[in-house]
Amino acid sequence: MIKISKMKNVLFLSILFLGFTIVSKAQQHADIRLHGYAIGAFSDQVDSYYSSTDNFKGTINGGLQWGAGVEIKPSKMMGLEFLYNRLDTKSSMTYYDNGPKSGTFDAGINNFMLGFNRYFVSNAKVEGYGGLLAGITGFKIGTKTATKFGYGFRLGANIWATPKVGIKFQAQLMSASQAVGGGFYLGTGGSGAGISSYSSFYQFGLGGGLVFKLGN
Repeated sequence: MIKISKMKNVLFLSILFLGFTIVSKAQQHADIRLHGYAIGAFSDQVDSYYSSTDNFKGTINGGLQWGAGVEIKPSKMMGLEFLYNRLDTKSSMTYYDNGPKSGTFDAGINNFMLGFNRYFVSNAKVEGYGGLLAGITGFKIGTKTATKFGYGFRLGANIWATPKVGIKFQAQLMSASQAVGGGFYLGTGGSGAGISSYSSFYQFGLGGGLVFKLGN
């Protein structure tokens, strides 16, 4: 457990360092973008069964996933982005606690990611891109939290309304393996179930946002 905690801390500090590096470079680099995101995230089912007394099954509901990012383009066809996004939603769970029980719980998901973007179309009016995301995903379900390695994929386009302002269209898939479980408290009042099994989490989203060019 100590080693896992240290790895999470190192990963988190590394992402923060790279994020600050991107922001500092933004003052020197000509091609810097600010991105604002509004993504409609779809629901995903999670479940795990270890034994008759150690299991859960449920759904993390979809909703509006909002966020922002700063991107540096070292070349016309490549970009590196530090981004944050968040989803506030509900999670309906059926679990075992001296018999089958169910409930609906508040859920929150925070993503701190580095994005590596590859542009395959790039002109004054349209940019098409695909990208990989990697970083930290923080979960809260009920009263418990967990921090996991997160990753994702995206495909989209920037349509430039003016030389400085564009509209984004984007499809994405976010995931955090072995994310749901590990001692989440599911229950109300003075009793509840400490889930010790895990389930991977996958969430597809469609939406877009705005993109702003800084510098020249």
